[in-house]
Amino acid sequence: MKNVIKNIKKGTLTLAMLATVISYANSISYNINNEAKKTSITLKNVKKGNQLSIIDNNGIILYKEFIEQAGVYIKSFDLTTLPDGYYFFELEKDVEIKTIPFVVKTNMVEFKKEASKSVFKPLLKAIDNRLFITKLSLNKEPLMIDIYYKNTKIYSEEIKDTQKIERIYKLDEKEKGNYKVIFKSDGRTFEKHINI
Repeated sequence: MKNVIKNIKKGTLTLAMLATVISYANSISYNINNEAKKTSITLKNVKKGNQLSIIDNNGIILYKEFIEQAGVYIKSFDLTTLPDGYYFFELEKDVEIKTIPFVVKTNMVEFKKEASKSVFKPLLKAIDNRLFITKLSLNKEPLMIDIYYKNTKIYSEEIKDTQKIERIYKLDEKEKGNYKVIFKSDGRTFEKHINI
């Protein structure tokens, strides 16, 4: 009976974490007004601490700002001063990273709304000696998970061909201390630290 209750608790926690990820899936909407030399960007449903960046095609951050107020964010930028090339706005939220690409050519700015995409960060929760991991992967991008204990890799797994990634890992009860989990997906690396 105890195992049934434990499994129900695990399933409930996993579903709660997944519901949180899914609730973020449609949480970002934006509007762009590209008149004269100023480009005005409006982001809805932002939270204090979200990060907005402008990044070039080489991954160099040209502008970074932490949003200071929840709700609707509106700001104007003069993007025509950028050299010709490919760029993107990146809004990093708690569980989601939204990219909005644009091109600057001969002092003109063209947004590629159809190429906008969202990447969902993996969620990690530690309870007792178990790690609960969930990630939403709408395009079924693979997720690589590496678990380290005292800077030694103790487990590695690559998960492919699934939209809803859910894993539970049982750690050795005798191995107390700091663990590091490194996730690689969608061309990004996420690192989380936990103490058990």
